[in-house]
Amino acid sequence: MAHRLRSIAQIIDPPEVAEGMGARVRRIIGTKKLKNLDPFLMLDHASATKPAGFPDHPHRGFETVSYMLEGVFKHEDFKGNFGELRAGDVQWMTAGRGIMHSEMPESLHSEGLQLWVNLKAADKMCEPAYQELKRESMLEVEENGVWAKIIAGRALGRAADTKTRTPCYYIDYKLQPGASVLQEVPENWNAFVYILKGTIKIGDREVLTHNAAILSREGNAVELSSDAESRFVFIAGEPLNEPIVQYGPFVMNSYAEIQQAFLDFKMGRNGFENAASWQSTIGNIE
Repeated sequence: MAHRLRSIAQIIDPPEVAEGMGARVRRIIGTKKLKNLDPFLMLDHASATKPAGFPDHPHRGFETVSYMLEGVFKHEDFKGNFGELRAGDVQWMTAGRGIMHSEMPESLHSEGLQLWVNLKAADKMCEPAYQELKRESMLEVEENGVWAKIIAGRALGRAADTKTRTPCYYIDYKLQPGASVLQEVPENWNAFVYILKGTIKIGDREVLTHNAAILSREGNAVELSSDAESRFVFIAGEPLNEPIVQYGPFVMNSYAEIQQAFLDFKMGRNGFENAASWQSTIGNIE
C-alpha cells in the first residue's frame, strides 16, 4: 500500500498551570486553542509532589487513560477498587454511567499523562470498568534505533490486545539519534504527537519538547525523525461525529443529559448511589 504522508496542521505549546489540589499540568487538548480533537476530550501532562494530587471527584460519559512516566500514583473508587500505578504502567478506566474516585501520588514526585477518550452515545451509560496494564506485560518492539511501547493499536508491524470501546492508537516512542519511524494512521482518524524529550521532525517542520503537533486529516501515515535522542507519544482515534457537551467531569451529548448527570450525582442514583457517603482513604491531603 502506498503511503500518503500527513503533515502538521497545528502546533500547540501548552503552558504549565495549576490543577487539582496543588498539582501542575500542561493541557494539550481541552483549552481555547484546541477544545477537543474527536474522540479526544483532554490530554494533560501532569506532575504532582506529595501530598498534592487529585482527591475525590466524579466522572460520567467517557474514559480516562492514565500513563505513569515517573513515580507512583494510587487510585481508589467508590466501588471498592484500589490500585497502584508505577512508572510505565497504564490504567484505562471506563467511567461509563458513573465513577467517584481519587488519584493521589504515593512517591514524593510523580509525573504522567492523562488522556480523556469520549464514548459514543450508546456506551455512555455502560457499567464502569478497568484495564490495568503493567509495564512488564505491555508489548514493546525495538528495531533500527526505534523503541515503541504499544499501549493500544499498531506500530512497527505489531498490535496490542488492549480493548478500546472507541478505536484508538496510543504508542510511546523513543528514537535514537538519526532514527526515523513511519507510523500508520487509519484513514480519516484524528491524530497528534506530544513530545516528551528532544525535538521531532515531521516533514520540514520541527516540534519541540512539551509541544504537540496536530496532524492533518489527509493521509494514511506520518514519518517522524530526530537528530538526537528523543521521546514522544503518538495518539490517534476514530472520530465519533456526535455532539459533545462537556461540563466539568461529565461529558454527554446534550445539555439535558448534563443536567441529568448533575442531578443523579446530587441525588445519589443512576450510577452514583454511593457518591454522597463515600470518602476515599487516600484523598485527604490536609
